[in-house]
Amino acid sequence: MSSKTRKMLSDWQAPYIQALIAQIDTQSKATLAFWAIDYSQHHILPLWSQRHPEDNRPAEALQAARDWLSGSKKLPQAKPFFLACHNAAKAEEADPVAQAAARAIGQSASTIHSAQHCIGLAFYGALALAYDALGTKAAWSELEAYAGKECERMLEALVAVSVKDEPHPAKIKWFC
Repeated sequence: MSSKTRKMLSDWQAPYIQALIAQIDTQSKATLAFWAIDYSQHHILPLWSQRHPEDNRPAEALQAARDWLSGSKKLPQAKPFFLACHNAAKAEEADPVAQAAARAIGQSASTIHSAQHCIGLAFYGALALAYDALGTKAAWSELEAYAGKECERMLEALVAVSVKDEPHPAKIKWFC
């Protein structure tokens, strides 16, 4: 990966990030986890699977999170799968798409532990999709514009599963 290839989006003040945060702040941790896991399953996991069909660590992380949500797995049983997914990302320094995809999946699955992890779907996942579509040599302005549109699709997906007047929204302390 060249030194100019970014590993994630980083502008917390970008309108598409602020719009996501505003909606995230209205929802419960469970709703956020379902959203992040589903979005990752359908849009981000295929990026990883195309490059590493033999490596199931990201898929296993998503399944472990689903198992926790269903009550069939405790958090200590699920965490090793998240760590394995993050290790898969670390091993992909030469492939920004695979690395960002695995990071997005690991963060999405980790939402069951801490709701704020769901924002990793946007910061890593949107960039993975942008790199996949435009290539890592595309101008940052083009990549960011593509990622911004992807974040808008993420927001639409979150709104679609959001609970109106959620009585127990996650109380996230954003450090941005």
